[in-house]
Amino acid sequence: MGQHNLRTVLAFEVTRTLGKKRFWFITLLVPIAIGIVLALVVLGNMTAADTAARQADAKLAFTYSDASGYVDPAVATELGGTAVTDDTAAIAAVKSGTEEAHFVYPVDPAETPVHVYGVDKGLFGNEAYNGLATQVLITSAQDRIGDPALTALAQGNVPITATTYTDGVEAAGFLGMIPPLIFVVIFFLVFTLLSNQMLTSTLEEKENRVTEMILTTLNPTVLISGKVISLFVVGFVQVLVFLLPVLVAYVFFRSSLNIPELDVSSLTIEPRQMIVGALLAIGGFALFTGTLVAIGAVMPTAKDAGSWFSGLIVLMIVPLYALSLVLSDPHSPVVQIFTYFPYSAPITAMLRNAFGSLAGWEAAIVIIELFLLAALVLQVAARLFRYGSISYTSKVSFKTVFARPTGSATRK
Repeated sequence: MGQHNLRTVLAFEVTRTLGKKRFWFITLLVPIAIGIVLALVVLGNMTAADTAARQADAKLAFTYSDASGYVDPAVATELGGTAVTDDTAAIAAVKSGTEEAHFVYPVDPAETPVHVYGVDKGLFGNEAYNGLATQVLITSAQDRIGDPALTALAQGNVPITATTYTDGVEAAGFLGMIPPLIFVVIFFLVFTLLSNQMLTSTLEEKENRVTEMILTTLNPTVLISGKVISLFVVGFVQVLVFLLPVLVAYVFFRSSLNIPELDVSSLTIEPRQMIVGALLAIGGFALFTGTLVAIGAVMPTAKDAGSWFSGLIVLMIVPLYALSLVLSDPHSPVVQIFTYFPYSAPITAMLRNAFGSLAGWEAAIVIIELFLLAALVLQVAARLFRYGSISYTSKVSFKTVFARPTGSATRK
């Protein structure tokens, strides 16, 4: 009978949530916004490419004076330059608009700045002058050196491939961090979008004055469990909706958006990290969901629950403010507190898991802690909901709830 009731609650909650226009408006708002941004980026990239092509075809004419002797006249001429000896007259020509630009190369360009004078072309357009002045010197130096390899070394263009080892096994590096970090993104995104639904899942029945009728046919634990599981289902639906525009953008607009081709084979997927990340995300989501449901059961209105909700959000995201410490010193006392404190544990542990600083025994402790506490909070939420069902206008007293046996409330 209890299993049948759980299926009934689950089907009702999922159907009710997915049937709301507001849910789909909020859910689709993010993909639509992403689509608009992607469209603007595509348009911007096309415009930028067209502008760059036109600028490449239109050679910039300039005059220059060289006190260093480093500028190769042939290079400068090829790039559109004309050598002059009178800087004052050349600058005056730029001021009057008869010349586009004038570059003054000092005796020691490595120590003294090159002075660039040009007709104003806007904040970004003026960068072309600096780029051209630098290019003249670089190309001249390359021609003087004569050896392309030596020129590359002089510029610091040295390709390096690094290989590191952990316990005798080659470390995955950055590419090994990406897959487990996905759980952090999914957890944060789904919680942010479903938090209001979590908070109001029990408040709706209280505000509509139907909780007493519901509790005559349903066990509160079954009801609360059904609500929590339904939120997992709804969260899964939202994740699929969010992934759709990303996949469409990558498959059909990758070149327009300048998205680099993702070579999945280059990603290092470590099964243990992925399993730990998934368990941490599920356990954390269950804990936060149960806690918000419990808050909703205690408070008479959503407005009263707002301050508690804000505090819970702060506890969840506070590890992100210590991200540099999590990266540099994961065994510091602060990071250890964040790792084992239940409401900061999910984000902290998932970050450490992705960065490879979460030991197996630490992961086991945090996962067990999250699931056990989630189960405990679920029981507390059910008890609070039983008593909260008769407290429509006032907060539920914890002393009252836990001072008497549950059966007394039923008899009342």
